[in-house]
Parts: sequence; C-alpha cells; structure tokens
Amino acid sequence: MAGQSVEGGLRFAVLGPVRAWRDGQELDLGTPLQRSILGMLLLREGHAVTPNEMIDAVWGEEAPPRALGALRTYVSRLRTVLEPDRPARSRPELLTSIGRGYALRLPDGSLDLVRFERGVQEAESARKAGRLSEAARALRAALSLFEGEPLAGTVGPYAEHQRDRLIERRINVVETLMDVDLELGNHAKIVSELIALTADHPLREKLRAQLMLAYYRCGRQGDALTVFTDTREALIDELGIEPGPELAALHQRILAADPTLAAAGVAEEEPAEAEEPRPALQLPRPAQLPAAVNDFTGRQEIATRLRTQLSAPEGVPVAAISGIGGVGKTALAVHVAHLAGDLYPDGQLYADLRGYAGEPTAPESALGGFLRALGIPPDVIPAGLQERSALYRSLLAERRILVLLDNARDAEQVSPLLPGSPGCAAIVTSRGKLADLPSAKLIDLDVMEPGEALSLFASVAGAERVSAEHGAAMDVVAACGFLPLAVRIVASRLAARPSWTIASLVPRLADEQRRLDELRVGNLAVEATFALGYGQVGSHAARAFRLLSLPNGPDVSTGAAAAVLSVSELEAESVLESLVDASLLEAPAPGRYRFHNLLKLFARRELDKTERPQARTLALRRLLGFYLASAQSAHRLAYEGSMIPGNLVVIGSGRAFGSADEAVAWLISEGDSLFATINQAAAAARTAEQLLPAADLLLAMEPLLESGTHTREFGNATRAVLAAARELGDTASELRVRYVLGRVLFAGNRLKEAEEHFRAVYELSVARGEKIVTGEVLNALAVVVGRQRRHTEALELFDSAKRFYREHGVPAGEALVLSYSARDHLGLGRPKDAIAAAEKGLAIFTEIGSGAGTARARYHLGIVLSRVGRLTEAVHHHAECLAFFRASKQRVWEQRVCSRLAETFIAADRYPDAVRHAEQALVISREIGHPYGEALSLTVLGKALHGLGSTTRSLDCLRQAFDIFSRLGAPEAGDLKVLLDGILVAETVTEPTAKAVIES
Repeated sequence: MAGQSVEGGLRFAVLGPVRAWRDGQELDLGTPLQRSILGMLLLREGHAVTPNEMIDAVWGEEAPPRALGALRTYVSRLRTVLEPDRPARSRPELLTSIGRGYALRLPDGSLDLVRFERGVQEAESARKAGRLSEAARALRAALSLFEGEPLAGTVGPYAEHQRDRLIERRINVVETLMDVDLELGNHAKIVSELIALTADHPLREKLRAQLMLAYYRCGRQGDALTVFTDTREALIDELGIEPGPELAALHQRILAADPTLAAAGVAEEEPAEAEEPRPALQLPRPAQLPAAVNDFTGRQEIATRLRTQLSAPEGVPVAAISGIGGVGKTALAVHVAHLAGDLYPDGQLYADLRGYAGEPTAPESALGGFLRALGIPPDVIPAGLQERSALYRSLLAERRILVLLDNARDAEQVSPLLPGSPGCAAIVTSRGKLADLPSAKLIDLDVMEPGEALSLFASVAGAERVSAEHGAAMDVVAACGFLPLAVRIVASRLAARPSWTIASLVPRLADEQRRLDELRVGNLAVEATFALGYGQVGSHAARAFRLLSLPNGPDVSTGAAAAVLSVSELEAESVLESLVDASLLEAPAPGRYRFHNLLKLFARRELDKTERPQARTLALRRLLGFYLASAQSAHRLAYEGSMIPGNLVVIGSGRAFGSADEAVAWLISEGDSLFATINQAAAAARTAEQLLPAADLLLAMEPLLESGTHTREFGNATRAVLAAARELGDTASELRVRYVLGRVLFAGNRLKEAEEHFRAVYELSVARGEKIVTGEVLNALAVVVGRQRRHTEALELFDSAKRFYREHGVPAGEALVLSYSARDHLGLGRPKDAIAAAEKGLAIFTEIGSGAGTARARYHLGIVLSRVGRLTEAVHHHAECLAFFRASKQRVWEQRVCSRLAETFIAADRYPDAVRHAEQALVISREIGHPYGEALSLTVLGKALHGLGSTTRSLDCLRQAFDIFSRLGAPEAGDLKVLLDGILVAETVTEPTAKAVIES
C-alpha cells in the first residue's frame, strides 16, 4: 500500500484516503474533521498553520462558535495517536506548537506525496539524460502511490481545493508518462490506456493528441482522425470553443501523412562516450551572484524549501520573497542561489532593480546587462523592451540558468526579466507582495526566531561575549524585534567596542525615543531602510501608516482602524491591505493588523514630524469612542436588564452584536487592545471629561471578568484610572473604577479590601446622586458580606438592592438579588426561604428571557437543592447552566459549576463523577489564575478521592486547599482544619467514621 511502501517508523498517505501507519500497523485517525486537520498539516510539510487558518480550512464560513475549542481537542487527540508513548506534560516532538499555530514534523520520506514528487523529479532527470526506460519506470512507480481520490474522507474548503490540485497534478504526470512511452516507441502498448484516459478526461486536448499520435503510429490513420472529430464536437458542445492550435496542427499533419510523425528509433540508453551536441554559438557562462554571506545564520527550513522549489522539473520555478526592510530578503536569496548552484550549471544572472530607490532600474536596462553577460555584443542588442526580452529568452532556452532579481518594485518591472523556458528559474525579492506575478510562489519572510537572532548576534559580536551575558543578549535582540538588520547593526557596534558590555546596550535600546538612533552603524541604518519603503506608498496610505501607530495595543481590527482614520470599514480595509502589500503592516489573522515594533517607532517618529497634536488626540478619542460604544453593546447583551449601559457616556459609534456569546467573544479577542487604550487614555487625560470615557469603558468591560482571562490587566487598568481620577478630583470616574476594582479583589477572595471599595462606591453614588452602579454595588456588597458569613447583614443589603431595582423597574436586577440571597438564607438555617428565593429569581429571569441571568439563577438554585438533598434536581440545574457558561466562554462560572457538581456527586456517592468534575474545575482555576477557585476545587477533589479510597491523594489535595485558603485569609481555612483533623483521627478508627467526617 502507498502508506507502507517505506519500511519502519511513521508513514502517512494523502494520495487516497488520509491514513497513517506506525511500523506497518495502521493508526486510527478518528473523525473526518480530525483527518481533515491532519491532512492540512501533512500538506503544509512542516510549516506552521495558525488556528484561524485551520478553522477556515476545515469549517469555512460555517465554523461553529466553539470551533477553536474543537480544533484544540482534535490536535490533542492527534498528538496522542502519533506519540502514544510520550510522557505526560512533555513537549510533543511531531505535532508541535509554533507561536500561535501548529506544525507537523515529518520524518524524511514518510509522506507518499513527497515520494511521488521525488519519483517524478528522478524521471525528469533520467529523461533529460536520454534514459527513457528508466524515466518510464520511475513515473509508473510514482503514479502507483495514488490509491483512489486524493484526501478521500476529508472535508472543508481546503481539502476540496487540494484534492483538485492533486488530481490535476496526477493527470499532468500521466501525460508526461504517455509522452515518454511514445518516445520509446510503445504506441501500441498504450492505446488501450489512452482510450480509458480520454474517456475519463474527454476535454484534455493533450491526452487526445497522444491518442491520435498512437493510433497514427499503429497505422490506424482513420481512428486518429475520428479522435480529432470527436474532440472537436465535445469542445464545441461543452465549452463553445474550437480545438487549440497544437491539436489542430497535429490533425493537419496526420491528414498530410507527415513523415516526421513516424516513431523515431530509440537510441541506446547509455551510449559509450556519446559526444555532447555543441551549440553553434559558444555563449559565456555568467556568474553574477553577489558573494555568499559568510555568517549567514538560521533560516534553514525555508532555505531548504526554496532550493527544493527551484529544482522543480516542470515549468519555470519563480520564488518571490517579500518582507519588511531589513528582514534579510537579499541575504536569504543570495544564500539559496549559491546553494542551488549545482542545479544551474550554465550560470547565474543577478540584477539589483532598485525598486525603492529614487529611480528604479528600467527592465530594458536590466535586460541590456543580461544580454551583454550572455555574450551579445552591445551594438547588436535591440533597443525595445519586447525585442530585448524575446532575445533574452531565446538565449536562455535549452540552458539551465538561475536569475536573481533583487529589490523589485512590482510585477510589471519583473515580468520581462523572467526566463521563458523550462530548465531555468528565478528568485525575486521585494518589499511588496508580488501577488500579481504569474506562477510565482510567494514567500512572506518574517523576522528571525529568537534563537536564530541570538546566533546571528553571537556570530558578529563574538560567541564568548554572548555566552557570558546570555540574558542581556536576549534582551538586546528582543529590543531589535528579531529583525536581522537591526541585530547585525547592534552586534557590529558591540564588536567595534571591546570595552562595552552587552548589558550596557539594554537601557540604550529600552528608550523608545532613541532606539532607532542606536540602530545605525557606518552606512547601515534601520530608519533609512524603513524610509525607502515608506516613501513609495501614496499620501493617503502614508498618513494611515502614521496614525495607526498611535494606539498602544498589540494589533488593531479593521473596525478600530476605521475609527482611528475616520473612514468606513471598507476604506480602512483597502488602505490596510495596501500597507500589508507594501510590508509596512502585518496581517496575523483575517481582519487584524499589527506593526513590527521597530516600524511602529519609525511611524511614530514620522507622525511627530507631520501631524498636529490635536489630530493625534482626536484619532485616539475616536478609537476610545469606538471601543466604548462596542463594549456598551456587549454589556447590554451579556447582562440583560443592567442599568449600566444606558448611563455610559457616548462619544462615538461601535460594533453591534447578534448574541451575548458573540459580544463576550469580542471582548475576549479585543481585551489586550481595550486595556492598552484605557491605560493610554488615563495617562493622557488632563480633565475629568477626558478621563470619564476610559472609566466607562472599563466598567462596560465587566462581562470580561467572568472569562477569567484578563484578571491582572483589570487590576492594572483600574489602578491607573483610579490614580488619574484622584489627581483630577474626578469622583464620577472614581466610583466606576472602584466598583470594578472591588470586583477584581472579590475574584481574588480579598474580601475585606473588596468590601472597603464597594462601601466607598455606594457612598460616592449617594453623594453624587448617580445611580449607574447603585444596584450592582449593593448586591456585590451583600455577596462579599455573606462570603464572610455575616448572613443577616448580607440579607439586609440584598433587601436594599431589591428595593432599588423595584423602584427603578429593573426585574433582572431583582431576580439577581433573589438568586444570590438564597445562600445566605441557607447560612441562617432557613432552607425553605432559600429555595423560594432561588426559584423566584429563576422564574423572573425565565419570564424576561435572559439567558445569562437564567444560567446564574440555575447555579444558585442548584446549590440550594444540593444542600437540602434534592440531588437529581441539583444536577439538572447545574448541567443546564454549565452548558451555557461553556458556550459563552465564562470560565470563572464554568469552574464554579464544575465544583458544585462535584459536591453534589459526592453527596450522591458518585465519586468517579465527582472526581471528573473536580479535576475539570481545578484545571480551569489554574489556567485563569483563580486561587480561591483552585482551593475550592482541591477541597471537593480531596473529598471525592477519599470516597474512592485514595486517602494519600485526598489528604494531599486537602492540605493544598488549606494552604491556599490560609494565604487568602478565607474562613474556609478553619473548616478545612477541622476536616483534616477529623480525617486523621477517623483513619485510626474505622473507614465508616472517616466517611462520615467527609460528608459532614
């Protein structure tokens, strides 16, 4: 079988169903979706694929809301299948994570597609050497690797596209095989094969022509002419076109019984010392490549891929390398050209096209240089571009020459300089992405990996110095953004100054105002390199480039960019894509754009030169307005009935969302940019009016707290805005921010500090007569007090919150208060009141159709029902709300529900189920950095393990929980101490007694 044609180890097949074997045993690759993901990774041949690319490839436009989670599950399963013996928590060696994506490291020769292409390449070499029988055998062996339809059983747009490509590739190779058989004189043997092929592919003129020629050479002229007639009718009926010139010419030659159509005798495959034919004109062998880069570092994978690409036997391989200035495009191209020297024995041509200089090299000028290098006297070189290009391509025909076109401006400049005949190849470098260059393979060159950048730094500055100051060296290359030119400049400066330490460079490069000034030595300067590319874009794009450098966030969405630029999203996308094409911006994911950090500094320097301060302030104000309006919409959907969205300041328009899930997903995806904007606004605010939108944005982002993904960022941002509010005497911003800070502190179980802030917020609300968070803060204060087991006081606060919401006609707020108060009724030993409050809260939320509210109400009702022994009902309610919280990515709530389910299963003596949910809760709490949740999870896990008889593990979990509760100052620490003491005593008595202690 195709997948097993090479002995031992892992083997993969895509030329048929996607399959895999280990040591001859086929592996279970799972569902079609899982096989589709593996198929994509196999076809990328070790190159990283981002999750967004995979989701688009497998699901297309119909991706489910939880596609990312499903994708991670499939990847995890594939890792288990491919490396079943890999120790837990060790890094995968085959299906690895690279940056934000995944890559499959394939053993050499393990993929049938790779072996197929190697076989085709060997056949091409044998054919060119006159060893036709060997070529035919190699082609048939390669084609035998196909086992039906490629990628059978896989789904998605990517699989469909690749399937079509592989089918087309196979038929092209079949046509080549038929040509070789005809050259061998095997026309009689292949007639039946060609009849079947033309039946399967009736519109392929190449196969029809081969069948006509085979018939003719068998003496069946009439059959040959009939094939032409049938072909012509099929083309007219199906496509409305006449046969192409080659088929028509063959038809005329058969009609005329052209003697040159007869089969030629096949020469000996290895004639003894056959004399090479000599061309009429002995042309010189050009060797114009620049000198090889002696200290070329890294890029091994891409260099190998480029060399392989240049060795493709069919057509004229063209590799177009693009990237920002200073990323090493020329160095890579020259390095690869030298590596591929043996593939092109007739020489190499090189031209610097000066695409980003003041006057780019005209194509006719470059052609003039090439023609002279090829031995054409200057006085006979034609004047026109077309004539020069035609003569150039004629001279390259039947020769193997590599052409390196460096620093190209666009496809129009490059196209006349490309070879026209198979056997030659070209490498093109350009800052712009030459997407309109026909047949070119586009390579977008990124900055170096950190290890590669460090190796380059060491090769220039000295390995011993780098080894002695490894940490400082890594800080330096990171400050350079891992840009090769910047790394080389800094290393060169260091090499020229033996008295400097690497550590002395760190503060110099840390200062963003002077970093670009530090990145220059001799004639090399990063800023000058950037200026060349920047100078080539139009004025509209140049201004966008400058303004988009203003936000401090890691990237910017199309909508946010439109706000900064004050244009529509369509206009913004157009200018953003033009900046990507010019390699001035990167597009890490659809609809998202970012700067390289040094380019951002360059853009800000240009901004300072050209834009008035007022224009910069307005651009950032528009961005803040967009984010605030979008977060306002998100809050309204996530917390139905809340009074907060209607009381926020409005300074712009933003996104609308179709559901609460979509709204929360937007908050999560934009979180880093939102916090960066808040901090930037707080630092720049000089009046309360300027600060209030930042405080409102922080308040509107409240639903993001439930995800648990940005707890630290919330803490930092609230403190920054609070400091600004106090400095400006802005009590409106202060009360908003202290409410958010109280929630952050509560999430970390810092209950006394949270209570202090909530009480201050309530007092500020009363003093200002501002009711934006009055109900919320009364409810929050009651929860905090109740957590400290002051249940009577908590219920009084809940009553105050309930009255507030009733007075203002907010039933969702009243329902929330009722749901939360149930646990304090329980704390006072009033289970009937607890059930009544929880059920009433659920009824209100159900009546008003609030999905988020209903989920929270079910959570609280489930706790109450579990405590009173109605376990089946408790499990039902918790299972319902767990599904909601998982779908909406509210991981804090997901962790809480898993813990409560575990408690209920313990009460029902269903210890395996309890362990499973407790472990899920523990994983989530650790992932989101939630120590109180971690301690709760460890507590229920310890109890569940004890129920299973795992006393040692149980005690370990309970002790860990006790340590965390003690560190947090939580009252649960006292409960756990009693529990632990009871277990230790009970273990010395009887097992039933220990079980009773646990259940208590």
